[in-house]
Amino acid sequence: MRGKHSRRQFLWFGTAITSILFLKACENNSSPTSDTPPKLKAAIVLPGIITDKAWNQAGYEGIKAIEQKLAAEIAYAEQVGQAEQVEAISDFARRGYNLVYAHGGQFDAAIQQVAPQFPDTFFIGVNGAVEGKNMASLRIDHLQASYLCGIIGASMTKSDRMAYITAQSFQATDEELRGFQLGAQSVNPKVKVSVSYTGDWNDAAKAKEATLALISSGADVIFQWLDNASPAVLQTASEKKVFAFGNTVDQLDIAPDSVLTTPVKRLDLAIEYIAQLSVERKLEGKIYTIGLEKPDILYLGEMSPKIPADLKAQVQKTESAIASQKLSFEPCQEAGKSTRCIKGTV
Repeated sequence: MRGKHSRRQFLWFGTAITSILFLKACENNSSPTSDTPPKLKAAIVLPGIITDKAWNQAGYEGIKAIEQKLAAEIAYAEQVGQAEQVEAISDFARRGYNLVYAHGGQFDAAIQQVAPQFPDTFFIGVNGAVEGKNMASLRIDHLQASYLCGIIGASMTKSDRMAYITAQSFQATDEELRGFQLGAQSVNPKVKVSVSYTGDWNDAAKAKEATLALISSGADVIFQWLDNASPAVLQTASEKKVFAFGNTVDQLDIAPDSVLTTPVKRLDLAIEYIAQLSVERKLEGKIYTIGLEKPDILYLGEMSPKIPADLKAQVQKTESAIASQKLSFEPCQEAGKSTRCIKGTV
């Protein structure tokens, strides 16, 4: 059983929201005992729309997988802005949802505010940095996959200028940028990576404007991480005949003349994995990080035929070295800041 709430339904309804948002309760005819865990009720709060063919759709597919594979009651709220985060998360907890996902690192502060008020609900920050008694984070190791993209991009650029476009800076996007830079430098230390933050994950006009500005400054390889706005970047790159990377779901078909490959992040499987831990009573208040060692969850998607065979082989060899930890990325200090640096060799 599942429910849907739009962003508008969370605006300033306070406690009256319970009479407006209606979720049907799934019947459970079994008699629970002290050894029987309560039926899993899982919800996800999304910053964008579930049809964006990117980050939000992947999250929605994860909650659907929980419904199908774990017989859970599910619900979701989409297009939840910053001002509505606390109310959206709280509402699901008040309704007895025992597992609530907040789909993006931008929800961390809201989770930290809400979690102590609802000790019977476990809150999961996808791409977050929260951990505690009843909150945990689920992360994809974006740095690992973007490192591979950096190798490809630095090998394909003609201007030695590349760019990274995303909506905002937080740990996940910072790590993806870092990986892209490290991968590029491993090929050619002269390659420069510019960064542009649009301030909006879904605004296609802002995404196109940022892409055009970066291309005008000389960038001929664009790595983007946006939601509903990602096609605008890829299509603009194609129009201007520069290369680009997809993100999260395989996006080669959006701009096949431009997209080199996509770091595919099977968030649906990762979200289901956390739910399974919850069912088994093994979920802990810590940060769960999934990298290339789980190739069903994180991997490079279809590669463009424009990538030379020897470069594909180099990338595959590097990917195997990362998965086997022959090549790793360890915490370090650089320019007085905490980051991650390469350790080992391919």
